[in-house]
Amino acid sequence: MEFQLSFKLNEKIYLKDPESTDLGKRLVKQAIDLIHALGFEGFTFKKLALEMGTTEATIYRYFENKHRLLLYILNWYWSYMEFLLMVRLQNISDAKERLHIIVELLTHELPESSGQLDYNKKVLHQIVISESSKSYLVKEVTEINKSQVFKPYKDLCGRIAEVIAEYNPGYQYPRSLSSTLIEASHHQEYFSNYLPKLTDAEGEDKNEFAAKFLNDLLFKVLS
Repeated sequence: MEFQLSFKLNEKIYLKDPESTDLGKRLVKQAIDLIHALGFEGFTFKKLALEMGTTEATIYRYFENKHRLLLYILNWYWSYMEFLLMVRLQNISDAKERLHIIVELLTHELPESSGQLDYNKKVLHQIVISESSKSYLVKEVTEINKSQVFKPYKDLCGRIAEVIAEYNPGYQYPRSLSSTLIEASHHQEYFSNYLPKLTDAEGEDKNEFAAKFLNDLLFKVLS
C-alpha cells in the first residue's frame, strides 16, 4: 500500500507544488537521495534530471533553484518533526517525561521510507544534520525570512519552548534553549561521526551519547 504524509508548505518556496503530481513527488524523493549521496554542493538539477530520466527544464518548472528545493525538503522535515512531536506527547502529562521524549526524538534516526513515493526519512535526517544550516547561513536570509519560509522550524522551536516553560515557568530563555537543543543534536551527531575529538562520545553509541549529553545539559540548565 502506497503511503505518504502530506503537508501544506509555503507557496513562496516552489513554482509548482510538488505534491500536486506524482512526478513532483518523485522529484523531491530522488532529490533527497541524491543530495545525501553527493552533498548539497555537488548536487545539481542536471544530475537530478539524469537520475530521473527527464530534463532540467522539467525540474525548473517546480523550483527556481536548488536552494529553494533544499528549503522545501527542510520545511517538509520540520513539519514532519512537529507532527511526530505532537503524536508522541499527546497522552503524556508529565513535563519532565515530555522533555525526555523530545530529546529522544531529536537524537535518534527516523525510519526508512515505506513506499515508492514516501520520502526516505532516515536519509532526510542525515541531510538535515549536514546541510540544514546552508538554508539560512546565506546573505539573503533577511529577505528570504520575509516570506516566512522558516516558519515550520520556528513552529517546532515554539512547541519545544512551550514544554520547557511548562517544566520551569520561571526560566527566561525557553526559545533560545529550544533552538540550542535542536542545533546541538545535529552538531553532536555530526561531530561524533566525523570529528570525534570535539565530543566525549568515545566508546559510546553515538545516538545514545547525544541523548545523554542533551538531557544532562537541559535539566542542569532548568534546575
